[in-house]
Amino acid sequence: MYAFVLPFAFLGCSRRSIVDEARAAGLTPADFPEVTANIFEPMDGGIQLSSEEIMGRNTWILWSAGNDHFWNEAAQDSFGWVDLLKMLDNRKYPRTQRFNILGLINQPGFQAPAKADKFGLMLDEQTAPEPAGIDEKVYGKPSGVIGFRLFPNPEFNEEARQKWDGNRFLNDPGYYNDKRLVRPYRVGVACAACHVAPNPDKPPLDPNNPAWENLASAIGNQYISEGKVFACNVEEGGFFYEELRTQPRGTSDTSRIATDHLNNPSSIRPLFLIGERERIAATETLGPDLLASLGQQHEMPAPHILKDGADSVGIPGAVLRVYVNIGMFSEYWLTRHKRLVGLSPQQPFETAYAQENSVYWQATVQRAGHIAAFFRKLQPFHLIDAPGGKGYITADDKVMARGKAVFAENCASCHSSKQPPPPIAPGSDEAKAWFRAAVLEPDFLENNFLSNDRRYPLITIGTNSARAFGTNAIAGHVWDNFSSQTYKDLSPPDELEFYNPFAPANQIRFKPKEKHTGPGYYRVPSLVNIWSSAPFFHNNSLGKFTGDPSVPGRMAAFQDAIEKLLWPEKRLGKESILRTQEECTLRLRREFLPEPLQGLADASGYLQIGHIPKGTPINLIANLEPEPSELVPLAGKLSATLVIISKSGLSPEASAKELLKAVPELLAANKCPDFIEDEGHYFGTNLSDADKQALIEFIKTF
Repeated sequence: MYAFVLPFAFLGCSRRSIVDEARAAGLTPADFPEVTANIFEPMDGGIQLSSEEIMGRNTWILWSAGNDHFWNEAAQDSFGWVDLLKMLDNRKYPRTQRFNILGLINQPGFQAPAKADKFGLMLDEQTAPEPAGIDEKVYGKPSGVIGFRLFPNPEFNEEARQKWDGNRFLNDPGYYNDKRLVRPYRVGVACAACHVAPNPDKPPLDPNNPAWENLASAIGNQYISEGKVFACNVEEGGFFYEELRTQPRGTSDTSRIATDHLNNPSSIRPLFLIGERERIAATETLGPDLLASLGQQHEMPAPHILKDGADSVGIPGAVLRVYVNIGMFSEYWLTRHKRLVGLSPQQPFETAYAQENSVYWQATVQRAGHIAAFFRKLQPFHLIDAPGGKGYITADDKVMARGKAVFAENCASCHSSKQPPPPIAPGSDEAKAWFRAAVLEPDFLENNFLSNDRRYPLITIGTNSARAFGTNAIAGHVWDNFSSQTYKDLSPPDELEFYNPFAPANQIRFKPKEKHTGPGYYRVPSLVNIWSSAPFFHNNSLGKFTGDPSVPGRMAAFQDAIEKLLWPEKRLGKESILRTQEECTLRLRREFLPEPLQGLADASGYLQIGHIPKGTPINLIANLEPEPSELVPLAGKLSATLVIISKSGLSPEASAKELLKAVPELLAANKCPDFIEDEGHYFGTNLSDADKQALIEFIKTF
């Protein structure tokens, strides 16, 4: 994205002598003790936890691993897009509407502020103290939003205090886009920001005002609006605004900062039955240098967390990758890639280097096992236990029995962690007979991950390809140390055919230009809690988003999604293509341009290139990754086309025709020209309507 217009952005630097803030201050992991008190006891249905599991949950909800340093830098130097402190201000997004607008979870014990604080900020006011045992020097102060913690900014000295203006910070782009602006707080981000969500079995009466007992720690926040949360400064009129505008709620593009030049937001799914996931995990070869600080073996069972199964180094390794990806040891991480714009070749984030030079990494390594222990304790939530949930499930035993049989014959070979023992061959008649008997056992769903956790090639699954084509975990790229050699050696995908929205009669025949091994696969998703987690697919594109965490709201979303899954004619199809909703431009704020280019900015403060017509497929531009030899010609072709559109005053129809002239070059440089979002996974679609309805009734019990 933007690779063809931003060749000057975010130059890398040498890693020599790079240490994190804690190491530079002479601190050690002992200076960051874990919270041992069971301070979130009402969460997760009040489950009983061991001391190790308690520390794991506390870390999950509180620990930001020093990434307040990263998010503060991002606010000062991210093209004027990111500012978490502003996002938390009630004048930007009021607490009483925060869940509806942002999908974020308000922390109990706070209220909307009656007046501005001493810095002129309208941050949530605390009405009850946090539970005892949280050291603010380690974990910061609560912001009023779960997962976001406030730390005093060490650079906010008296000079900065004199220059600070809370009103201008909210309203004056020339002020808040100043790279030299020092904010009074830095904001740290914990994993809870994207993973804590309403408990489906104990939903809050008002999702903007939950109690702790209404919340689940790792169910995945399917309501979050990532663009509004993490890029609250993005203004209408720019292409990036249009890209974020079309991002489905409840998804996170975890490769946006360390970009793989793909617009590939992915659903934030529940983290349940980790122990079962580990039990069925296939053995993978890790390679000699991966995650040495965790004492990983050369070969080990490796469950897959990411949708493409790339993070194949075990649960602790997956946890550490997440913390790095949200800013831990960013002093080093940002030298391994150019954030947001990419361009130059990535370099691996070397875990051995992090172990030596980052105290926050070392402290997180000590916590990773506790987080994994907490995950192993988490169990699914069931519709029958939810308020009024029993009424959504058929009472007809014959229908339920038929639903079980249909599942056994059509779904269980992929969507069950309980599999026939050898020598029964997968997919055989003997296997189906085994499943028909097993599914009738009363404990079939007990501790069943409802996935075999295996990877399957794109051509088999048929869903939108963007996530599977991500390259961050291939050899030599940023997440090299977090993917197994087994993943890196996976065969590249066969040639695929995609719908061509510019010439519908001619399919796009596509194979990645670079024959990367590794990408091109999706792992089987778990069906655990599927009744509560619609929309479906890895991109949350199958089914409507209700935004309602009540049982009726969840079931309305489930029913719509499951019908579209089994009756493809109900899907949006071509209408699911993400398109610009308004005309827009490629643009950057004056403050973030190199000085020689600042004079090119217009009266609105932006350098703007051309006009992109309304209705342009987002991923035609967002997925661009031109070869170095293609960069200048492509930039010239596209810029000339957009300038013509801009200066000629063309109608929308004429603008679209002019853009078509650049489409061949854009498709040739596109990393994934797969535009339909809700296609694929047509398994079971040829069943009779009665069998589909029976299957749905059984799925509701998952």
